[in-house]
Amino acid sequence: MAALPLHGYDGLPPLTLSAAWSAWELDALVLVGLLVSAAAYLWAANRLRRRGDAWPIGRDIAFVGGGLGTIALAVMWWPGVYDDTLFWAHMVQHMALSMVAPIFLALGAPVTLVLRTLPAGGRRRLSGALHSLPAKLVLNPLVGFALLFGTPFALYFTGLYELSLRNDLFHELLHVHFVVAGCIFFWPIIGIDPVPGRLPHPLRLLLLFVTLPAHAWLGISIMSANTVLAGDYYRQLARPWGPTLLGDQDIGGGLLWATGDLVGLLVLAALFVQWSRADQREAVRLDRRFDRAQRGGAEDDSEWAAYNAHLASLADRTPNDHGEADRHAR
Repeated sequence: MAALPLHGYDGLPPLTLSAAWSAWELDALVLVGLLVSAAAYLWAANRLRRRGDAWPIGRDIAFVGGGLGTIALAVMWWPGVYDDTLFWAHMVQHMALSMVAPIFLALGAPVTLVLRTLPAGGRRRLSGALHSLPAKLVLNPLVGFALLFGTPFALYFTGLYELSLRNDLFHELLHVHFVVAGCIFFWPIIGIDPVPGRLPHPLRLLLLFVTLPAHAWLGISIMSANTVLAGDYYRQLARPWGPTLLGDQDIGGGLLWATGDLVGLLVLAALFVQWSRADQREAVRLDRRFDRAQRGGAEDDSEWAAYNAHLASLADRTPNDHGEADRHAR
């Protein structure tokens, strides 16, 4: 890329591999929240193991490394540093927060972990909250679909996106929205926790097939736009390097389209695996039930055989036997 004059521009340098590697911007609030969440999760998991309960290490890796780690990278590494300078960097952050991190958080099963470590009273209260009407209304894939795939249309095709670029508080709340929306959508579909809204596996697959094109529609809509989203902000920024404003927007729309389909296909594959394992567990349960029924039937048959033999022995006794028994009785 030819060097461009930077007169009048005091923003970030061009995004190169070396610049991306060293681009970090620590957010104290986010960092503390992530560290506290990771410490609480690992403490609870270790407590289970110390008392002899099984808790797969893969869940620790999924929740802490995959979920919280993705949030940290999306917010504080180069996607978070350049998210208000390049539209496509913002789109990488958007997909990481809404599609990648929630999947790993769901596979970490934090609700199950809390239920297994809380005392009986806390367990009852949390279970009651999960089965309450508000939880059933909010924690279901249809609401998650509206939040995850519907609100981006309102975000990018209204003034909300430019507001997020100019207002730091709204910008941070948007990050929270991405993560929460992804969790509400993916938790009942691919998660392990006993949350409301869990559908049978065939319906989960159907829902994913229906929602897969949603990011493609949004990506194509962004790529087809002839006006720059948040154009006043980007023109005022006057970035002299990188793609043009519409070129940047096309890259972002293409990333949204491609990564949405890729992540969706990976979730479909994971769901097929979960479905297969659930069928295997159900088959094992049915075999055990059948074996118990057979053993119970055999025991019943042996008892009936012993009783019938006893009756037959009584019937075979001669009258002299009975008379001898009567004399002994007298």
